[in-house]
Amino acid sequence: MRDRRLGRDGPSVFPIGLGCMSIGIADIYTSSVRNDDQAVALIHRALDLGVTLLDTADVYGASEIQVGKALKGRRDRVTLATKFGFTTGIDANARREGAGRMINGSAQYVREACEASLERLGVDHIDLYYLHRVDPSIPIEETVGAMGELVKAGKVRHLGLSEPSPATVRRALKVHPLAAIQTEYSLFSREPEDELLPLLQAEGVALVAYSPLGRGFLAGRFRKPEDLADNDWRRGNPRFQGENFAKNLQLVDHLGELAARKGCSAAQLALAWLLVRHDNVIPIPGTSSAKRLEENVGAVKVTLSKDELARIDEIAPHGAVAGTRYDKNMAQLLNG
Repeated sequence: MRDRRLGRDGPSVFPIGLGCMSIGIADIYTSSVRNDDQAVALIHRALDLGVTLLDTADVYGASEIQVGKALKGRRDRVTLATKFGFTTGIDANARREGAGRMINGSAQYVREACEASLERLGVDHIDLYYLHRVDPSIPIEETVGAMGELVKAGKVRHLGLSEPSPATVRRALKVHPLAAIQTEYSLFSREPEDELLPLLQAEGVALVAYSPLGRGFLAGRFRKPEDLADNDWRRGNPRFQGENFAKNLQLVDHLGELAARKGCSAAQLALAWLLVRHDNVIPIPGTSSAKRLEENVGAVKVTLSKDELARIDEIAPHGAVAGTRYDKNMAQLLNG
């Protein structure tokens, strides 16, 4: 499978990237990387497997620092993406102005956040810089305009937005080219197919799909909610609760049966499905396990026939998943 391009003029990357959230936040998932050495080893294994896109964010705890350590001596092999915008949970030095706000897209904060990320990463430029969520109090034109100034200054190469509405994407594109839009996209979350994905295809913008395995559910990792640690945030996710869990487990089991007949894992089936949606879709599954990492990367070798794609659509049609993808508070930050 050929590499995929981030935007019309952006870098080409391996079709599957590595999401680094579980590398930096040790207590958010049942399985997370616990120290810097493990994080560096995992990232190095990803690079050895051919992965070239690393995706992190300033709000992911120590993730930027750990990614930066892994990049030493290997920076030229990586397309480095990070995000800014959340002002809670990051180092106080990175959030002087508007420190009490949950999302800050002001021009001043754009500059401050970028400088802080560059320092934590230990690099002189960021290849792809995202606004993590759209700030409803700041016109997107102001935020993207300030991000564009970072491109002119050589601190950032390309720009992206995470979880914007199609209307916001159109407004942003009038200010500066975008290389990528990041949103949740999987067999559990097919909403991008309605309007966003066609828009990005028409504009030559990549869709970077986070949580492409439904936060581990589509990989068949969980049989009951109790399989999640007590402090795992997914326990509060609507799709992992009560009747929703039971219904979603049935869907996952049917996909698992199809994967078994094909001779691949359920995770590989779900990722391969995403890869055939369009060549501008780039999944970035996260993991703390080298074994899972190798499994995920192996999805590029899985081909799906028309009959298999039709069967997948029968099992997991648009809207088949039970429960929303976030609780009410986090859902308010989507489609901004």
